Amino acid sequence: MRIGVSLPVRELGDDIEAIKDFAQAAEELGLAHLRVPDQVIREGSGPLHEPLAMMTFIAGVTSTIELVPSVIILPARPTVLVAKQAATLDSLSGGRLRLGIGIGRYPEEYAALGADFHTRGARCEEQMELLKLLWTQETVEFDGKWDKISGAGINPLPVQRPIPMWIGAAGVPVARVRRRIGRQADGWFNLASPEEFVQVRDDIHREAEAAGRDPKSLGVEAGVAVVGSREHEWKSRVAGWREMGLSHLCLRTLGGGLAPHEHIPRLRQAVAELPLV
Repeated sequence: MRIGVSLPVRELGDDIEAIKDFAQAAEELGLAHLRVPDQVIREGSGPLHEPLAMMTFIAGVTSTIELVPSVIILPARPTVLVAKQAATLDSLSGGRLRLGIGIGRYPEEYAALGADFHTRGARCEEQMELLKLLWTQETVEFDGKWDKISGAGINPLPVQRPIPMWIGAAGVPVARVRRRIGRQADGWFNLASPEEFVQVRDDIHREAEAAGRDPKSLGVEAGVAVVGSREHEWKSRVAGWREMGLSHLCLRTLGGGLAPHEHIPRLRQAVAELPLV
């Protein structure tokens, strides 16, 4: 199981040096990946940098850690622009991008970005199809409902062809999201409880098999907070997810009321105390 960490961006605020120090500390500790959330516009939620831009900065101050925006609200963004931004980040980082995507749940974000909130699920599926083409072919022919491309592509192509796409959904994903994961994604971010997880996983695996894909090729990642109200049980939760066969796990120092200077020491302590994985 690959262990990573969420970048506590809201707690670190607009302190770029603190963000850099946390990213470098995570890499020095041998953590596999670094996750950051997406939020272009929403009222009263604290400072949050655009994730692809933030990850490009982090790519320049690290060398090995995987970069995981989780998750980009894909249907609110132009497909070709996302393809270009992601390919650029993947190239600049030497192939370290794992792109988390989702459809979001806030109509005001879609309205502010001039996108249709009501068609977001269907559009996401079309976008995923097109993104894979744009990341693997120099010249693309695509005639979709929302995007049409003829005889054009992005240059340069990314290091990873295609860039892996992982889907995130709030809580227990509905049937259509499970189908989307099984048929199109490389993995998913699990927010279901351990009790709910088995049914979700089995449904996703059935969808993968129906699409002629190997269910074992799909990764899955859960998060475990090492601070806050469930701090006392974080080690058992790590062990439990490991036993359930997850491919990835994300530690979190956020949400527990730590001061900015306390995140790195708490992360160091957690890594030192990790159950054998």
